[in-house]
Amino acid sequence: MADKTCTIRTRKFITNRLLQRKQFIIDVLHPGRPNVSKGELKEKLAVTYDVKEQSGIFLFGFRTQFGGGKSTGFGLIYDDLKAAKQFEPKYRLIRNGLDKKVEKSRKMKKERRNRARAIRGKKKNSSSKK
Repeated sequence: MADKTCTIRTRKFITNRLLQRKQFIIDVLHPGRPNVSKGELKEKLAVTYDVKEQSGIFLFGFRTQFGGGKSTGFGLIYDDLKAAKQFEPKYRLIRNGLDKKVEKSRKMKKERRNRARAIRGKKKNSSSKK
């Protein structure tokens, strides 16, 4: 069971009052494992930093070092969910389960783009007089 453990270290820890969050770089040492799930990391961070709601923890940008055994990523812990919804990009909210993805068909996107293109262009009358 010793080969299944992982060690978490945080560095460059900043308390960002303006964005109502704590932000840090997270180093994960996981010898003998290919990688560690973000869910598992969230659980450990919640215990370490006394976070009530795990949905306020955002982990992203993980890169595994060549040869394995160590991964580095970025972490954010928001003070409350209201701040997270206000400041986080929509795609990260969707990943964390705080927002729903709006499914649009390819045809709808193309038609909308083409309608906007027609409106954006110059008037045909002014260009034909020159």
